[in-house]
Amino acid sequence: MKVLSVNAGSSTLKFRLYEMPEEKVLMKGAIERIGLDGSHYSITIGEEKIKKELPLKNHKEAVDALLKELVSTGLIKSLDEIGAVGHRIVHGGSLYSKSVVLEDKVIEEIETLSDLAPLHNPANLVGVRAFKEAIPTALQVGCFDTAFHQTMEKADYLYPVPYAWYEKYGIRKYGFHGLSHKFISEKMMELLNKKNPNLIICHIGNGASLSAIQEGKCIDTSMGFTPNA
Repeated sequence: MKVLSVNAGSSTLKFRLYEMPEEKVLMKGAIERIGLDGSHYSITIGEEKIKKELPLKNHKEAVDALLKELVSTGLIKSLDEIGAVGHRIVHGGSLYSKSVVLEDKVIEEIETLSDLAPLHNPANLVGVRAFKEAIPTALQVGCFDTAFHQTMEKADYLYPVPYAWYEKYGIRKYGFHGLSHKFISEKMMELLNKKNPNLIICHIGNGASLSAIQEGKCIDTSMGFTPNA
């Protein structure tokens, strides 16, 4: 089965196509400047790199361009070959501690969390809706960047501010880069040949964060309510 992994930003769409269960990367790439002048995309298939400039007004047009490219290159003969699409969703609040199927109720709940991630959740959902429309036969799954950190104890995720702020506005430490921290945690279990190791994990990229892992579970993290706290 082929699985498409996507990360929709406000003006970008990053993606990879996998052959499962082999976890073989068939294609990877990104579409940039969606809805802006100079929109373009680049796709890598094996050693071949495809780069094109193409006016793309919105994410639906970007998704359509991507899927058309997959068919034209022969990676897939039909969109029905894509059995699932995994979406990176930045904020799941305290609602989600694992990946879930993106049913209508879940999408509505993700929308209610947009105030906590105004630059990310709305863009993520634009991508979700575009793929649901383009490939209605595929299972759409949301993978939350906050989920891995939901094992923190209340004493560790609450801030020393009025408790009403937490109750009314959701002010608390959520933790981010969770998909990266989860991957590293699982990889270290494999490398150390240890089921539940104690770890300090460093995610270093455009943003950076640390996580303290005790017996395989996150007990604290440096990025809390925002990148600054």
